[in-house]
Amino acid sequence: MSGPAGVGRRVDRVKVRAPELRGRRWLNTGGSDLSLAELRGKIVLLDFWTFCCVNCLHVLDELRELEQRYADVLVVVGVHSPKFVHEADPAAVEAAVERYGVYHPVLDDPELVTWDAYAARAWPTLVVIDPRGYVVAQMSGEGHAHGLTVLVEELIASHGDNLRRGDGPYVAPPEPTTALRFPGKVIALPGGTFLVSDTAHHEVVELEADLVTERRRIGDFTEPQGLVLLPDGDVVVADTAGHRLARIRDGQVTTVAGTGSQLRTRVEVGDSAPELSTPWDVALWGGRVVVAMAGTHQLWTWDPATGATAVLAGTTNEGLRDGAPDEAFFAQPSGLAVDAYGTLWVADSETSALRSVVADPAVGAAVTTAVGQGLFDFGHVDGDAEKALLQHPLGVAVLPDGSVAIADTYNGAIRRYDPVTRTVGTLARDLAEPSDVLVDPSTDPVTLIVVESAAHRLVRVPIPASTQVSGAAHQVRRAPTDLAPGPLTLSVAFTPPTGQHLDTRFGDPTQLTVAASPPELLTSGAGTSTGFVRDLVFGGVAEGVLQVSVAAAACDEGDGVFAACHRYQQDWGIPVRLVAGAPAELRLDLRAV
Repeated sequence: MSGPAGVGRRVDRVKVRAPELRGRRWLNTGGSDLSLAELRGKIVLLDFWTFCCVNCLHVLDELRELEQRYADVLVVVGVHSPKFVHEADPAAVEAAVERYGVYHPVLDDPELVTWDAYAARAWPTLVVIDPRGYVVAQMSGEGHAHGLTVLVEELIASHGDNLRRGDGPYVAPPEPTTALRFPGKVIALPGGTFLVSDTAHHEVVELEADLVTERRRIGDFTEPQGLVLLPDGDVVVADTAGHRLARIRDGQVTTVAGTGSQLRTRVEVGDSAPELSTPWDVALWGGRVVVAMAGTHQLWTWDPATGATAVLAGTTNEGLRDGAPDEAFFAQPSGLAVDAYGTLWVADSETSALRSVVADPAVGAAVTTAVGQGLFDFGHVDGDAEKALLQHPLGVAVLPDGSVAIADTYNGAIRRYDPVTRTVGTLARDLAEPSDVLVDPSTDPVTLIVVESAAHRLVRVPIPASTQVSGAAHQVRRAPTDLAPGPLTLSVAFTPPTGQHLDTRFGDPTQLTVAASPPELLTSGAGTSTGFVRDLVFGGVAEGVLQVSVAAAACDEGDGVFAACHRYQQDWGIPVRLVAGAPAELRLDLRAV
């Protein structure tokens, strides 16, 4: 693709032929390979996604209505482009396509061949190809349903009789048969039974102590995950794709927080909002329920007494930054546990980190990192916590000795962090995407109950002596972008979709955050401020990752007071290599449809 690589361009002046779709294999096509030539005459929408990414999951939901509405002319093709090593595993990709209800063809592209051909920079990236096979738009992030609808209507009007109407190439796979399907979280109930979120069946299930026999099923959820038992015996469920908290009382389900619509505005520490965004786990902490709000990269609270919600920690910026609650960065927090001292432990999945939060620190920061190095560093390494590595953990539990067990999901392992010695060990390996872990003190000796999500079951695992593992460290496998050392201009292009305008009533509605890993990559230009342009200076090291986060608010045309407003946000992690003579400008496009 000619011109500066990025997302959000409408290709109006120079027609660019869409590169061919190449990868390892195709899913949801009945075993057939697809080519763009076979799709000629259709409007094609490519969705570059990876199954760890909560924004990608949001886009899958957003595209469903579009797919159904334009089923006779539009073909959506998922291009699975992995971030984590585990996401390149063929069985894991196949499971994710089923787990998240992907009802269109998917190209499995573990080597990022098609990702590179389309110069994608972020998960998710969307590309629209017209019926003649030319790229007409490219954009990143979520929230594009309106703009895509406008564009599809334009393409239908302009191509008219040249459109090839009829069914697309999607072929449904066989129906699964296991009793549980991708279970997510588990809690113990009084009387010795266990409650598990049967995520892909959209139910919660009460199991007997054998972890197999079902006592009852409770429905009315949409991909439920976290569960917490309240003192009054009720259970609160994090209804993840339903964007709500639900309460189970005497087998009846009611919504206690959230409207069912995804939160689209920025909410800061101490504030509240009627909507939620992909709540993934819940835990009781100081009389309130803490919510791992994966969709906004924050921790929230819900008060069972008043029903009030509030942001506890996190800025909505995706990353790994410790500090005060209103300064800390999280990245898809997905697991919660509280120890005997009142410390809240957090599995921060996208940074492959174990974080901790204390309510009133005597010294130091309220939010700190025990294990983890950043968004793009992961692996399976035991030993000193500063050097240890995890890979996309989703669950945590506090062991009887005060150490923390971690469901190290993409490593297929249960890890143990010792806060006294600040070391990490491995308790169990060869598990199928463990997503939660629970201490079961009723057994002798005490065992762990592990939700083995990709195996669709719960298993008991003994707690052995810590085993040292020294495996490979990994980084995201993406070709670096060559940029010039020294001064560089970073710009982000944003065009509000048709029918919207930038909301300037209360000042500049933009925010640009720039950071680097390692920090020495940037000698100037890091930090947060308004605007879409930033002058940077590269220096201290020759390679690293440039981290850029941008947000903008746009409102519908019409009444300036009551018009609906929308927040658009995207985070990029761009591998950078400093090379003399390379470009001294980097352009990223948020949206232009």
